[in-house]
Amino acid sequence: MCAERPVVLIGLGSNIDAESNLPRAAKMLAESLEVIAASPVFESAPVEAPGTPEFLNAVIRVETALGPRSLKFGVLRAVERRLGRVRIADRNAPRTIDLDLVLHGDRVASDCDLILPDPDLDRFAHLYVPAAAVAPEACHPRTGETMREIADRLRSDLRVRDDVRLG
Repeated sequence: MCAERPVVLIGLGSNIDAESNLPRAAKMLAESLEVIAASPVFESAPVEAPGTPEFLNAVIRVETALGPRSLKFGVLRAVERRLGRVRIADRNAPRTIDLDLVLHGDRVASDCDLILPDPDLDRFAHLYVPAAAVAPEACHPRTGETMREIADRLRSDLRVRDDVRLG
């Protein structure tokens, strides 16, 4: 059964000073958004970037009246800038922080600068496992599966990092 309230999920990732940057990003997001839940922090191998440092990833569930564009380009990008994120052509390069709008209710978008839901949501464990932790009943707008169903269906090799907490 899918959630009745729109579920907004934000993915957090870092592989540069991640133990510090993930909690700092979550705190900064909480200054602008109502954080409902935060997943555990997970460690994972970098996707499509062998030889780069391991990533720490998490997902937070928020409530906001902001639309997807305002949220992504206003709030998320501002926090990334405050934490020293520099975007380069290599989208798999190491980074201080990466904030992704993973899900915004049942909205679907395929613009060049905004894709919803995140196309990796049902592909990579670093998104679907923490998403299932904070919003197991939320539905993927394209497949209709709940986050729990996606996590149950797909294999995960993530490791929980109990030593790093978001809040």
